[in-house]
Amino acid sequence: MATVQNIVIDQGTTFSLDINLTNDDASAKDLTNYTVASQMRKSYEASTATSFTCVKVDNTGKVTISLTATQTATLKPGRYVYDVEITGTSPVETLRVLEGLVTVTPEVTKV
Repeated sequence: MATVQNIVIDQGTTFSLDINLTNDDASAKDLTNYTVASQMRKSYEASTATSFTCVKVDNTGKVTISLTATQTATLKPGRYVYDVEITGTSPVETLRVLEGLVTVTPEVTKV
């Protein structure tokens, strides 16, 4: 079951979120054979999505998802949904590890 974490993204700014993934026994999740993917959409049924850049910081459960200031500048203010999934090759599995709402706040200062 995925952890629920709502996030706020300020339009026109750089966004980054560090995630520490753990096993059921609270030990760090070994991400050696995993890839990470994350998207946000206006609704679950929306056909268009914004993909986060996903980086495994190390193989001991730390992942960073991010968007550039250019990417967030193109987002319309409002609410979105997002999730983070990891896909393993050994073991073969896909797990949703994080999900929630994204609130994009409007930018006032435009350069």
